Amino acid sequence: MHLLSATAGLVLVNGVSYGLLLFMLSSGLTLIFSMLGVLNFAHASFYMLGAYFAYALSGAVGFWAALIVAPLVVGVAGALFERAVLRRLRARGALAELLATFGLAYVVVELVQLAWGRGPVDYGVPAVFDGVLVHVGGIAVPAYRLFLMGLACAIALLVWVAFRATRTGLILQAALSQPAMTQALGYDVPSLYTGVFACGAALAALAGAAGGNVLVTEPGMAATVGSVVFVVVVVGGLGSLGGAFVASLLIGLLQTWAVTSDATLDQWWPRGGAGDAVSPLSFLSPVLHLSVAQLAPAVPYLLMVAVLLWRPRGLFGVREG
Repeated sequence: MHLLSATAGLVLVNGVSYGLLLFMLSSGLTLIFSMLGVLNFAHASFYMLGAYFAYALSGAVGFWAALIVAPLVVGVAGALFERAVLRRLRARGALAELLATFGLAYVVVELVQLAWGRGPVDYGVPAVFDGVLVHVGGIAVPAYRLFLMGLACAIALLVWVAFRATRTGLILQAALSQPAMTQALGYDVPSLYTGVFACGAALAALAGAAGGNVLVTEPGMAATVGSVVFVVVVVGGLGSLGGAFVASLLIGLLQTWAVTSDATLDQWWPRGGAGDAVSPLSFLSPVLHLSVAQLAPAVPYLLMVAVLLWRPRGLFGVREG
């Protein structure tokens, strides 16, 4: 019983920490889509740049300075891309913007491979956390995972306060719903849009800088996590920050549980007696012998399909019109 509770507790901690890391990444994408209406395919590339820049800077200025500087550098790069490319394409519609971000994602991958090679880099956790375990409820938890969880919660609170309880947030909401009126009141709406895109890129980079040493920092990391982030945004509801938070935790817990499960699908499939005829669905036998752990990478997408069938606008999405 004690072993079972310890295992469940470890799954819970790992699932929550992974889910909160997904939220740090998806919050920037949610922010950009809700304010600008841009479905940014290069968002995971900003996450990858944050990890690589933090890796490069940590050797020179230390991890803590790199954790601050790397997101700022990526945020500036995001602002330049929005100002030089997306602003000019806005009049052509969402498809042109989507294709531009899609192309940027491939350019970033090639640049990263040219600069750091095709293999993973040795980006480790800071020395103060290396090998340090904290006992929580009788479970030994890596101290750095607790730091990640605290950082993600702080980011969630900061973003909510910034866009719901400050003057800047109110102006951004006004620019979202009534851009012409906001411009007439003297506010530079295009610059507001640039600032939002920069903040979204910086949030993605912060997730990479903080989580790249827990996950693997390599050129394929954007492709690995990028599709999951879009699933988070869709499941939570496009443009809903609270929905992204709930969906991130749900996907993190489900996928972590699936990875550690030793169950197989045929345990839940009804079986006939010894004298029963061969089932017409016997061709599914190879699939039913798969373990839940083998299907763990597909769990987020299965959840997305289920949510879309039940609630097409997502868990917290607002019905259009």
